[in-house]
Amino acid sequence: MFLFISPQPICQAAYQNDFGQVWRWVREDSKYINIQDGFNGDTPLICACRRGHLRIVSFLLRRNADVNLKNQKERTCLHYAVKKRFTFFDYLLIILLMPVLLIGYFLMVSKTKQNETLVRMLLDAGVDVNAADCYGCTALYYACEMKNQTLIPLLLEAQADPTIRNKNGESSLDIARRLKFSQIELMLRKAS
Repeated sequence: MFLFISPQPICQAAYQNDFGQVWRWVREDSKYINIQDGFNGDTPLICACRRGHLRIVSFLLRRNADVNLKNQKERTCLHYAVKKRFTFFDYLLIILLMPVLLIGYFLMVSKTKQNETLVRMLLDAGVDVNAADCYGCTALYYACEMKNQTLIPLLLEAQADPTIRNKNGESSLDIARRLKFSQIELMLRKAS
């Protein structure tokens, strides 16, 4: 299991979903809202988005956390919200509970909706939807790579540009074509 190490206690608290600690740090000094840790430059908002902690994200956004701050990989919180995947534990629960009155299916739908809500919150807060990371990849690129058909329309509605090319010269449209995601390719063609 990956252990997240952060020299900034508020970042660690945001990553671990410790709302009480995040609240205490912000109450102590509002500068902690946008502080970046020395390990990889993550902010509390990026840490919360990495794990999909909606309550902490909402709290930080209400206190004007900067959604466009980038870490050392030049990623914003939106990159991590889009790249968020089910955890091993989520998959295990879904598989175990699927035969039991489709509880596993409803759990999967619930987790997907939470991620959609997270991305909407960031878009509503004014995150730069076309920000590129150190590889030149945008959130739309990662959504296409992950074949995330629920997030792609949200990003396109927020004016995500499917023609932006990464450092390898590949755009979101190119990746949809290469991976043979025909429905996604059609969505991207309509948007460009």
